[in-house]
Amino acid sequence: MTGVTTADAAAPPLPRTWQLGPRGQRRLDRGLVALLLLPVPGYLALADPAATVALVVIQVVPLLWRRRHPAGVFAVVALGSAVQLPLLDRPLHSQIAYLVAVYSLSRFGSVRATVVACAVSVTAAVAASVDWLLGFGAEQVTRSAFQPYFLTITTLVVTAVALGTLGRTRQAYVDALVERGERIAHEAAQQVELAASQERARIAREMHDVVAHGLSVIVVQADGARYAAAADPDAATRTLATIADTGRASLTEMRRLLGLLRSGDVTGTRPQPRLDDLAVVVEESRAAGTEVRATLPPPGAVVPDGVALTAYRVVQEALSNVRKHAGPGATATVEVVVGAGAVRVTVDDDGRGAAAADDGRGLGLVGMRERVAVHDGELVAGPRPGGGFRVSARIPL
Repeated sequence: MTGVTTADAAAPPLPRTWQLGPRGQRRLDRGLVALLLLPVPGYLALADPAATVALVVIQVVPLLWRRRHPAGVFAVVALGSAVQLPLLDRPLHSQIAYLVAVYSLSRFGSVRATVVACAVSVTAAVAASVDWLLGFGAEQVTRSAFQPYFLTITTLVVTAVALGTLGRTRQAYVDALVERGERIAHEAAQQVELAASQERARIAREMHDVVAHGLSVIVVQADGARYAAAADPDAATRTLATIADTGRASLTEMRRLLGLLRSGDVTGTRPQPRLDDLAVVVEESRAAGTEVRATLPPPGAVVPDGVALTAYRVVQEALSNVRKHAGPGATATVEVVVGAGAVRVTVDDDGRGAAAADDGRGLGLVGMRERVAVHDGELVAGPRPGGGFRVSARIPL
């Protein structure tokens, strides 16, 4: 079956990334909090151990929720760091949690919240630098002494913000690639389904043409054999032989079509009918008792395989309709002309015409129109003025 190839529909490869799952993320956050709480027993020997331990807990424990509530965690950690200034005159190791909170806000929070955090961090850097210098005496609060403290703190904050922003941008890029890959895979599946549907419709048209043509010949021959059996047994024998040959040919054609549904089935390798095979269709119709006058292209006429198959099926279906609908004694005229950039097919009969227009030709005519439309051609079918029926098709080369 024809259709899109998997290479055409392949999604772009995603970048190789290492990411923790939800369970791994929870374990990492718990491990980080546990690590930052390890020095807490050492603070019990210091003065004001209760205040120190409380500040450490306030600054560290909120990190457990830094992924789900980054803005809230930053606010609590920043508040704990601000309270530390009037309560203690020494730094705590738990102030590392502030940098982790800033990183988490930049990584998992919004850009606006990150900007606010940067402004808060600059203010905190000024306050912390001045507070630490006051611990050495008011005379130590000078510009030269202030700058190293301030620049160190702000550099750490800017680094945390940069790393968080980089992580958020990279995650957004990966998410966009995943979404694009899923969209391409979905579109590819739709294209494959559409191609399969079109192929099923094509095979259905082929099956209709084969079955309609073969059965119409068999029915006509069988009726003739039944009437001739009493008067001319030899004619009945010849007619039965024609029926058998037509049945075998139809079965062979059906096997070829069904073989298209099986990968590697040799029944699907038989060549498609070509313009040279039109003579066989005409002879089959004559053998079935229909008088046919035919003007066909010279042997060896070269046209694209698809155009040749379409012309063949139009003639085959039109002659089948003549046998089924035109009435006894009807004569058909077939003309197939190759030239002027197209193949023109005309099949006329002098049968019942308008009286037979709505008696069952609909499905066959629809199939012919679909075949011709695939090649951007035109097909006109209907009763002729003065009687009879005409099928006329133009198939561009």
